[in-house]
Amino acid sequence: MQDTMLSLIVPVYNEEEVLETSFRRMDEVMRNIGYDYEIIYVNDGSRDGSMRILRNIARDNPQVKVRSFSRNFGHQLAVTCGMDAARGDALIIIDVDLQDPPEVIEEMVRAWENGADIAYGQRVKRQGETFMKKFTAACYYRLLKSMSAAPIPLDTGDFRLIDRRVADVFLKMREHNRFLRGMSAWMGFEAVPIEFVRNERFAGKTKYTLKKMLRLAMDGIVNFSDRPLTLCGYFGAGVAALSLVAFFVFVILAICSVKVFGLLWGFFGLALLHGIGFLFLGIQGAYMNRMYDELKNRPLYIVAEDINF
Repeated sequence: MQDTMLSLIVPVYNEEEVLETSFRRMDEVMRNIGYDYEIIYVNDGSRDGSMRILRNIARDNPQVKVRSFSRNFGHQLAVTCGMDAARGDALIIIDVDLQDPPEVIEEMVRAWENGADIAYGQRVKRQGETFMKKFTAACYYRLLKSMSAAPIPLDTGDFRLIDRRVADVFLKMREHNRFLRGMSAWMGFEAVPIEFVRNERFAGKTKYTLKKMLRLAMDGIVNFSDRPLTLCGYFGAGVAALSLVAFFVFVILAICSVKVFGLLWGFFGLALLHGIGFLFLGIQGAYMNRMYDELKNRPLYIVAEDINF
């Protein structure tokens, strides 16, 4: 495996506080593994000094390559851009914030050498996160697993190694609303979990706002499951059955001369029905919006600057 190359893909968005430290740790790990390697940073429209630091790192380190977007396109598309550019026999995806320890990459590479097509990081513990963040993450991963047609492992992110042939299949899928861990599971290649403790963020604040996390959560569910659509039918049937039961109850109460406040029951009944109706209109709209995005057939991202390519 003398000619083997590894590609490390690192999306960056407003990470000037951690970039230099992160590079030193990642570069040391990659150098110690012993293969040729490249580190591909994708600047996802950062508005701080991240791009200036990346230019300096790339100037002094020829193994570092940088692609910079014309604007912020999002984490999932930044990873896709790095994969498009990667030349390695195995591709490793990691965030720049050092919450996923770069040292785990060595274990992933060993699993790949032993035949694994995918080696994914699985969190056994989360340090420095609030109870609410841990609780909502646990609930989401379990909801996603129960609803997804493809078995997505619990407590995993995008931190993973994928073999070149897996990457080639992955890059044939050009949908705009991407959910990488779901796409990886859908392909069905042999995947090996690598357990690790997720660290506190080294510096700075998370760039995944509540809005972005909700968008990613929706992409994960809608892109890989049709169950929200089928739930509409089940809920509709359930509501119809309850309404029919209520009708017979009201008839019986009327026969028994029991006074029923029809206006109140009617108000809450209509509110329930309209609420459920709007909920499922929203779910159907989410699917239609994704179809609309695909029909436009725009490029996934726009590169404004390349360095060392």
